[in-house]
This record gives sequence, C-alpha cells and structure tokens, in this order.
Amino acid sequence: MRLHKIFFLILSTALLLVIPSGRAQAPAPSEKQVKVAFLYNFAKFIDWPSEAFTNESSPFTIGILGDNPFGTLLEQMVAGRKINERPIRVQTFQADDPAITNCHILFVSVSEKKHLGDIFQKLHGSSVLSVSDAEGFLAAGGMVSFVVVDGKIRFQINDRPAKAARLKISAKLLSLAVPISG
Repeated sequence: MRLHKIFFLILSTALLLVIPSGRAQAPAPSEKQVKVAFLYNFAKFIDWPSEAFTNESSPFTIGILGDNPFGTLLEQMVAGRKINERPIRVQTFQADDPAITNCHILFVSVSEKKHLGDIFQKLHGSSVLSVSDAEGFLAAGGMVSFVVVDGKIRFQINDRPAKAARLKISAKLLSLAVPISG
C-alpha cells in the first residue's frame, strides 16, 4: 500500500508540472507530457557520481538522441528549474555525436532503435541514464523503458547497466518500476 502512495505522489507531482493551472477540469495529460514529467522526476531519485559533472556549477543535462518526440514540452517543463541546485539544460543529439556521453539522462528515440548496439558502446564507461520507449530497449542494454500498463504510462528499470554506469537508483524508484517480464 505504501508503494502505491509513493507512486501516486511522484506521478501527481509530475503531472502538476505539466498540466496548466486555472482550469476547472483540465484534460488528462498526454502520453508525451507524462513521459516528460517522468524524465524530469527520474533525476530526483538517482545519484550520479561526482565525476559525471565538470564542476559544482555544471548544468544537469537531459539529452534527446534522434527524432525529438516531445517537441518543446521538455524545455518548457524544465525552464527555470534545478536538479540538486544545478540548472537543467536540454540538448539534442544525433547518433554519430560523441558528445552523448556529456549528458546525465539520455532519451533514445525510437528512430534510433537500429543503432542501439552502437549507442550503448559509445555510452560504455559513462554515467548516463539511458531511457527509451523503443521495444527491446532493456534487452539491448538500456536502463529505463517506458511501457503502457492498463492504459497508463509506467516504466521498467534494468538496474544492472545502471550499476555498471555507477548510477545509484533509489529503492523507492526501483520499487515503483513495473517488473521486467521474460
């Protein structure tokens, strides 16, 4: 029961960030809005090693690799916000960009599914949380995958590659993840 309350709290907080205020009955958030809210909130439940940042004032970077399915939603959501007192920067990358290791969270678009092996090879040894909604992402070595369960956006976590990347995912976040089947 407690886990459901924690998940509800995280989701409620996330949705408050993407639903415009001032409406009596706002429409349900879109799939894109929910995913953007999760991307932002994942950072609150993960610890990166100090060497993942150039210095104490370095921004927290959320990268998008390939086609950007969110449009400007992510930039709008993080505008003026901070993660652990760091400003947040959103950056887009293409598959051949070696700078993908310079971000902290990397959303890998479905457009890059064919290149997952190369992407994970480039990310090897870096402390980048890889996230996607591409089918087979976790099996290929990804860390977080968005899934639809009972018509709602949820997520699965493959903690093994996250640990190898020296990322510490909180027990709370791990407990909210949908179990990986298979």
